[in-house]
Amino acid sequence: MECGCEVGKEMGVNTWAAFGGTDESAMVCGDFAVLESELQPVLKSLRSSGINIVAIHHHMVGESPRTLFLHYWGRGKATDLAKALKAALGLQKEP
Repeated sequence: MECGCEVGKEMGVNTWAAFGGTDESAMVCGDFAVLESELQPVLKSLRSSGINIVAIHHHMVGESPRTLFLHYWGRGKATDLAKALKAALGLQKEP
C-alpha cells in the first residue's frame, strides 16, 4: 500500500526476466521486486549462481511493506540461468 492505494504488478511492482541467445550460450537480465527481508537471501542466491547484480534501489516512498528493486544479468546455459532464477524466486514469500 502507498497513500492508501494498493500497489501491485499493474503498477510495475513485479519480477521479470528476459532471455536471449541460444540454449548453450544465453543471457538473462531482469528485475526482482523484493521485500526488505527477502533482499539478502535473494542476493546471495543469485550471486552463488554467478548472476551479476547491477543495481538495488526503490521507486516509492512510504509504501508498506517496503519494496526494493534488484536489477541483474547473467550469461551461461539457458537451463542453468533458469534454475538460478527459480531458486531465487523460491526464496520470496507468496503474495
